[in-house]
This record gives sequence, C-alpha cells and structure tokens, in this order.
Amino acid sequence: MSGPVTRFLGDSPWRVLIRLILLSVIVGIVLSALNLHPLDIYYWAERAFLRIYNMGFALFENAFGYFLFGALIVVPIFVIMRLFAIMGGRRD
Repeated sequence: MSGPVTRFLGDSPWRVLIRLILLSVIVGIVLSALNLHPLDIYYWAERAFLRIYNMGFALFENAFGYFLFGALIVVPIFVIMRLFAIMGGRRD
C-alpha cells in the first residue's frame, strides 16, 4: 500500500533519503574538484540577480530621458506636419 508521501516522492522515504545523500556526496566531490564552494555559487547568483534587478529599474529611470530625447524629434515633426495639413486643407 502506497501512502501520499510515497506517491509524492516516487519511492519509499528511506530510499529517497539514501539516494539524495549519495547524490549530494557525489555533487560535493565534483564541486570540490572544480574548486567551487557553496558560498561562491551563492554570491554569483546574488550578483547576477542584483544586476538583472538593477537593469530593470534602470530602464524605468532612463525611460523619462528616452521620452525627452524622442519628444525632441517627434513633437516638432508632428507640429510641422499639422501645420502643413492645415495650410493644405484651406486651398479651394
């Protein structure tokens, strides 16, 4: 009879625990051979997250500047086009 824990884990809890322990030891040996330490991986992930986070908010900070630069070109062109449309529409 399989209970909900066994169904969730896919095997008996003790077998899953033994597999996780063995896999953890193997991964630990590989990481040690590669001279990688858990804190190095943690700091790398933290820096990567902060860079992505800061880039996202930098986009919003710079959006107003982008708006102004674009408006320097778009608004005068729009006004000139409207003036030409008004002057051209009055000809009979």
